[in-house]
Amino acid sequence: MHVFTTIVGIVIILSVLLDAFETIVLPRKVQRAFRLTSWFYRHTWIPWVKIARHIRANNWRESFLGYFGPFSLILLLVFWAIGLIFGFALLQYGVGEHVRLGNEPITFGILLYHSGETFFTLGYGDITPVSGVARTLAVMEAGMGFAFLGVVVGYLPVVYSSFSSREVEISLLDSRAGSPPSAGELLARLGCCPDPIVLDNIFRDWERWCADLLASHISYPVLCFFRSQHSNQSWLGALTTMLDVTSLVLAGIDGIPKEQAKLTFAMARHAVVDLTQVVSAKYDPHRAERLSDEGLAELRKYLANAGMRVKQDDAADQKLRKLRSLYEPYSEALGQRLLLLVPPWLRTEVRKDNWQSGPWDRIIQAKGLGDIHVLDDHF
Repeated sequence: MHVFTTIVGIVIILSVLLDAFETIVLPRKVQRAFRLTSWFYRHTWIPWVKIARHIRANNWRESFLGYFGPFSLILLLVFWAIGLIFGFALLQYGVGEHVRLGNEPITFGILLYHSGETFFTLGYGDITPVSGVARTLAVMEAGMGFAFLGVVVGYLPVVYSSFSSREVEISLLDSRAGSPPSAGELLARLGCCPDPIVLDNIFRDWERWCADLLASHISYPVLCFFRSQHSNQSWLGALTTMLDVTSLVLAGIDGIPKEQAKLTFAMARHAVVDLTQVVSAKYDPHRAERLSDEGLAELRKYLANAGMRVKQDDAADQKLRKLRSLYEPYSEALGQRLLLLVPPWLRTEVRKDNWQSGPWDRIIQAKGLGDIHVLDDHF
C-alpha cells in the first residue's frame, strides 16, 4: 500500500468536491483564503487579459473578452473532472488491486486511464478491480461521474437564466441613459418629468436589480465575467450609473424625492463593494479623478439647461464628494480587474443610442427616407 499516494488522492478528491459544493450549491460568499475556483480564474483570466490588451480594435477586443465567461465555465467543469479522475487514480494505485487483459503489468498511467473510463462509465472491461477496496472505489467513482453529469445539466441553465435576467434592465437603460449610459443623460431625459413617481419607480426597479445582481453573482461568480450584448454596455456600467444618479439626487437636486434614491444608493453600494471582493479586485491609490471640478460644473450646467434645479454650493459639493468616495474606488477597481468601461458622468460627444442604430440605416438615408434622429424631439 502506498500510504502517501493514498493520502494525496483523498486530499485531491475532497478539495475538488468542497470547491464544487461552494461554487455551485452554497449560495453565499466563501471567506476562505484559498479556493480552487479562485485559483483557476486567477490563472486563466490574467493571461486572457494580456492577450486582449494586444487587440487594438475595440469590437474585436470585446468579442474576445466575451468568450472568456462561457469558455471558462466549461474549462472549470473540465478542471474538476480531471481533478476527480486523477484523485481516484491515486487511490486505486495506493490501495487497489487490478487485473489487466493479457496479464500485462499495472502502472499508474494504466490506472489513470481506468479511472477516466470509470468516471465516464465507459466500462470497456480491459482492466478489472479484484479487491473489495478497488471495487468500492470504482463504484464510488462511477456514481460521482453520474452526479457530475447532473451538475452540468443543472448548473448551466441556472447560470444563463441569471445572466438573461441581469441583461433585461441593462437593455432597458439604453433608451433612458444612452449608450454607454451616463448619469447626466438619464437625469436630463427623465429627471424633469412632471410626475416624480416616474423616476421613483425607476429607482425602485434598480434597487431590486442591484439586489438580484448581488445575490446571483455571489452564488455564481462566473457571471462577473459574462459580458453584455453590446460593447458599450455592461453590468458594471449600469451599476455605476445608478450610483452616480442617486448621488446627484442626494447631493442636491430640488424637486426629485430622495427617499427611494437613498434605498437604491445603499443597495447599489452594497453590491459594488461585495462584488469587488468576489473577483479579488485591488484598490488603486493612484487612480485618476473621475469627476473634476470643471467636469462637475459642466454637468450641473447641462442638467440646469434640461430644466433641473441643481444646488451649486459648498455643502452640495462636499456631500457629493463624500458619496462618490463610498463607491468610485470600488467601481474603478472592478473596471480595471474585468477590463470593463466605467461610464462617464456626462457624455462629451453626440452618439446614437443602440436602439437608434441598424445595419440598413445608411442605405435608407441615402435613398432619402429619413434619419432616425428626427424622432429625438418627440421621443
